[in-house]
Amino acid sequence: MKRIISKVRNASGIGFCLAWMLSQGVFAQTYELVIKGAQVIDPANSRNGKMDVAINQGKIAKVAPAITETAAQVIHAEGFYLSPGFIDPHTHVFVGTAAGQFADGINSVSPDDFTFRSGVTTVVDAGTSGWRSFPTFKKQVIDQSKTRILAFLNISGRGMTGAAHEQDLSDMDADSAVALIRRHPDIIAGVKIGHYNGKEWTPFDNALNAARQAGKPLFVECHLPEYSLEDQLARMRPGDIITHTFEHIKERMPVVGENGQVRPFVLEARKKGILFDLGHGGAGFWFDQAVPAVKQGFYPNSFGTDLHRFSMNSAMKDMANVMSKFIAMGFSLEQVVEIATWGTAKAIRHPELGNLRQENPADIVLFRLREGDFGFMDSAGNSIRGNRKLEVELTIRQGKVVWDLNGLAAKKQGF
Repeated sequence: MKRIISKVRNASGIGFCLAWMLSQGVFAQTYELVIKGAQVIDPANSRNGKMDVAINQGKIAKVAPAITETAAQVIHAEGFYLSPGFIDPHTHVFVGTAAGQFADGINSVSPDDFTFRSGVTTVVDAGTSGWRSFPTFKKQVIDQSKTRILAFLNISGRGMTGAAHEQDLSDMDADSAVALIRRHPDIIAGVKIGHYNGKEWTPFDNALNAARQAGKPLFVECHLPEYSLEDQLARMRPGDIITHTFEHIKERMPVVGENGQVRPFVLEARKKGILFDLGHGGAGFWFDQAVPAVKQGFYPNSFGTDLHRFSMNSAMKDMANVMSKFIAMGFSLEQVVEIATWGTAKAIRHPELGNLRQENPADIVLFRLREGDFGFMDSAGNSIRGNRKLEVELTIRQGKVVWDLNGLAAKKQGF
C-alpha cells in the first residue's frame, strides 16, 4: 500500500492515477464467499464438473472452472459434490401447540429443525393451512423461519384441523382462496385438495376452480377414498400435481397393477402433462410399486418427503435418505439431483430456484456419497440394500452457512 501511495503522489493527474490503479488490480472484484474445487451438479444449466462458485449479497455471482478474484471467505470443497439447495414440495410445517393436529399443531414440525441438515433450503407446505388460517401460518412460521417456505393452500378454509372440519363443504370457498392467493402470489404455490371422505366432487371442483382462477397448479393429496385414481387424473390439467405416487394401501388403487405394469391411464396422465410427486410420508412409499415402475421408466417429478412428526422417525427419515433410495434403485446421482432441484422448481413454478444461474438466490448444498453397505426402508417395513448413501456436509441459504457438519466453513484452530 505504501508503494501505491508513493506512485499516486508522483503521478501527474488523477486520470493517470486511476488508470494505473486499475491496471494493478487495486479495484479487483472481491466476493463475500468462494467455494472452490467441488464437483458441481447443476442440471438446469447442464453443468457437471469441477468448478468454483462465488457468492455476493446472498446471490450467485459466478460459476467457473477457476475463480481467481479475491474473497472474504474461501471454502475448500475438493472431494465434495455441490448442487443447488434441495426443494421439498410436500411438507407439513404449520407447527403450533394444538395436540393431535397438523394445522397450528404438534403433528407438524418446525422446518429449520429438519431442513438444512438434509440439504433442503426450500419447502412447500402441503395444505396444512387454508384460506382462513394462512395468515396465522405466515406470521407464526413463514416469517420466523430461515428456511424458504411456500405453501399449497388448502381449499378447506381451516386447513388440516381434523376430519370433521375437512368435510365442511361450506368452508371450501374458491373465491376466498383466490383472493388470498392474489395477496401472496410469491408464497402460495397452488391449491390443495385432500382428506375428503364424501362422494361429491364439489371439494375437488372448487379447488380446481380456485387453482384455475389464480393461475396456479392443483395439488392433489390422494386421501380421497371415494374418488377413483383414474377419475382424479382425468379431471386434472397439465401441470397439476398428484402426490403419494407409490402408495399401496387398500383404500386406493395403486399406479402399478396386478400384472406388474404401470396402469395405462397413469401413463396417459403423465403424457398429458400431469406431474407425480413422491409424497413418501409414513405410509406413502412402497417398493412393490416403486421398483417395477422405475424399471418401466416411470418415476416421480419431485421428491416430496411428506415431512411431519411421524414420517421423519419412520422409513422416510429425510430428503437425503429419499434420494439415496432412488440411487439404490438404479438412478444416477445427476438424476436424483435434477429431480430434487430443477425438476421441483419447475413443478412449483419458481424458476429462480433449483439452479445456479447468476443473480439467483445462493441456496447451495455440499454433500458426499458414502460408500458401504446400507439399508433403505419403505412404508410397509421392507428394505433393500444399496452401496452408496448421500450425506450432507454443508448447506448455504441465501449466501449464509446454515448447516456445517464437520466445520468445513469454520475458522481453523491449532492446538
